[in-house]
Amino acid sequence: MERRNFFKTAVLGSASAAVFPGFRSSELSGHGPGGAISPLKIKKIRYYSAPGYNKPLFNQARGIVEIETDGGVIGIGEGGSKDMIEQCAQMMIGKDPFRIEHIWQNIYRGMFYPPGREKLHALGALEMALWDIKGKALGVPVYDLLGGQTRDYVECYATGFSASKAKSEEERARDCIESGLRVYRIGPTGGNGADRFDPFENVQKTIEFCKTIAAATGPGNWAIDLHTRFDMSDSIRICNAIEELGPYFVEDILRSENPDMYKTVRTMTKVPIAVGEQFGDRWDINELIENELIDYARVTVPNTGGILELRKIIDMCETHYIGMVPHFTGPLSVAALVHVLGSSSPARCMMELAGGAPERPPYFNEDIVDFRNGKLYLNSNPGLGVKFDPKKANLLMEITTETQFPHPVLQSPDGAIHNW
Repeated sequence: MERRNFFKTAVLGSASAAVFPGFRSSELSGHGPGGAISPLKIKKIRYYSAPGYNKPLFNQARGIVEIETDGGVIGIGEGGSKDMIEQCAQMMIGKDPFRIEHIWQNIYRGMFYPPGREKLHALGALEMALWDIKGKALGVPVYDLLGGQTRDYVECYATGFSASKAKSEEERARDCIESGLRVYRIGPTGGNGADRFDPFENVQKTIEFCKTIAAATGPGNWAIDLHTRFDMSDSIRICNAIEELGPYFVEDILRSENPDMYKTVRTMTKVPIAVGEQFGDRWDINELIENELIDYARVTVPNTGGILELRKIIDMCETHYIGMVPHFTGPLSVAALVHVLGSSSPARCMMELAGGAPERPPYFNEDIVDFRNGKLYLNSNPGLGVKFDPKKANLLMEITTETQFPHPVLQSPDGAIHNW
């Protein structure tokens, strides 16, 4: 109750001095100098590598971002490559961190070419840190800033289940479900390492594998990712053969370059379709949603470009009765996803956990997330509720000045940023 009252008085202004010493309540409500929403300004941005992480793919990047304000409030985010973080961070110095969407639009539209997915990944990390700042400054969790709690917990599904000591896959799947996780997710058989992958030969092997897992877990408690490995005919053969086994979803039936092909897929199979872990912002997936070609969206943070962009996609999905099963990324991103899904629509949703449990790297607090009985519960601490120890990470750079190569900014009379 004390935290709630603190939030209420901070927003209304009567306790603004407690939140931002030396500033009037009008400065917190959008009527301060220059129309600022808050009295804070972004002072510096630091970027760290994640110790021990040896899989530096863009869609799995674990770089840690710290955004420091002149008021001493520091927010943390996760993702992005060093070069992309540097370019985006230089466009944020001196800005009001509360104007999250405005900053996002400036970075998104402030270059001549539209941002690619690598840049979106960096933007997503920085935007995540802005939400952390805002929550910490106002003394509330991020989910309160997104509309408040809508569910008590978020169900989870496992890709593999490391807690099981079982030797067979079906025993491991059974252990996974008995632990409280909602779904056990598998992939096609074979194809990893030096072994070459014969799609035609693998079709029947994958079908038989699905039968084994379905028998172990029961209908609705298993799912499969086809990993975009198959051509249309082979994928459809698998989908139609396993439909009666009751998969929760079948993921990435085709390669992602031409999403329009799902118009054909939708007419050829009735299995629930999940797509999106290889996508970025809403324009990557909007046609799949609007044409109701999928049943679950796999988009996630920071890949989408940030928390608010993911929320916009979730809202689009709600209007078409499409659920959310976000792809796992880094440990901080998992914590952020709980805030987003825990405050979103009542549409069906689950979160993926590699190995069936959240990661707890030493540079974050041990209770980075509240994970119990296969479920993730909301963290009520201010911001994202995560503490970062920079002494346990490797500092790669610190940005303190604006870019030396400013780009044109095109604003309409009302101040909104447009493509120039």
